[in-house]
Amino acid sequence: MARFRVPGEGYSFFRAHLARCQKIYLHNIVNIVASRYGRYQVNRIHVLHENAAWLPPLAQAFDQRRLLWTEWFLDAGTFDLAAPPPPGVFYNRMSASSHTRDHRFSAELTAAILAWMTRWDRRVVNGPGALDLEISKARQYAALEHHGIATPRTVLVAGREHVTAAAQRHFVDQPVILKPNRGGKGLGVQLFSSTDSLAAHVAGDDYEAPVDGLHLLQEYVRAPRPFITRAEFVGGRFLYAVEVNTSDGFELCPADACAIGDANCPISEEPQREKFTIINGIPDALRIRLERFLAASGVEVAGIEFITDIEGRTLVYDVNTNTNYNPDAEARAGRTGTARSGPGAIAEFLGGELNRLRAAA
Repeated sequence: MARFRVPGEGYSFFRAHLARCQKIYLHNIVNIVASRYGRYQVNRIHVLHENAAWLPPLAQAFDQRRLLWTEWFLDAGTFDLAAPPPPGVFYNRMSASSHTRDHRFSAELTAAILAWMTRWDRRVVNGPGALDLEISKARQYAALEHHGIATPRTVLVAGREHVTAAAQRHFVDQPVILKPNRGGKGLGVQLFSSTDSLAAHVAGDDYEAPVDGLHLLQEYVRAPRPFITRAEFVGGRFLYAVEVNTSDGFELCPADACAIGDANCPISEEPQREKFTIINGIPDALRIRLERFLAASGVEVAGIEFITDIEGRTLVYDVNTNTNYNPDAEARAGRTGTARSGPGAIAEFLGGELNRLRAAA
């Protein structure tokens, strides 16, 4: 089902309207909304996503700047590929974790939609290249290493029956991390102190197969403190960095809507502190290298997570092209409601792209 929103109108009209139109093609629904409001020819921002809980901060930033925008909820629908998509700037926010919300094929649907938009030369922020990285950590690591950015030692394993043998071959007598190739929010990331404990997990009832069938075995990076850093980029440029306390485990989604339950892997007993804290920045050399990587990969909005180990190595282990921002951390840093906040920076960037389209029309 596709959901649409025009600023200044409540959701109630659209819910009732869409209930009457469930069997109408998505493209026709767009036209119905256009005729209802009489202003669809004006270029607007189109947000492609599948999780309504993550949208309000961005919606508020759009509405604060009086930007016209439309929501595309991509869990299902019908699309006429011979017809052009509507005009405007398209912002892809599809998440690698979409399958955990019963949207098993949203990423695949989005890939097809992005190809359709590319064929019609639409302006897409975080297009096919970004989605390709979002749904595969193996492809992330290959791209990062290609650009001279170090990643943790990782072994790709296809098949549950091969996980234990691979760990015994590559990570014997050392801790090892098991994670899905396609995850999101840190879901499914678990640390095992030995290959024996890993083997017991893989053979047990708590084992859960990755959605794409691909496991990653990864070295456990020992850091001086239980923290990682997440660097946020908007428009391909560094915005700010967040220090994330990992004492409670690896579920690191910063959005308010992400409820973190029991820790997968408590790795510290030190007193609790704020989980997300905005810090002054990251080393210039790393920032420049990450910005170049994003530009080459077709990624314009991202959160990139890295860790520095006890030997001083800085290793990048995750690229989030559907990034969320922690409102409490932004409030403590005095960024809320400004262009220095994550949602504000995205709204400013997309609004600027929209103005460029209008000027070129």
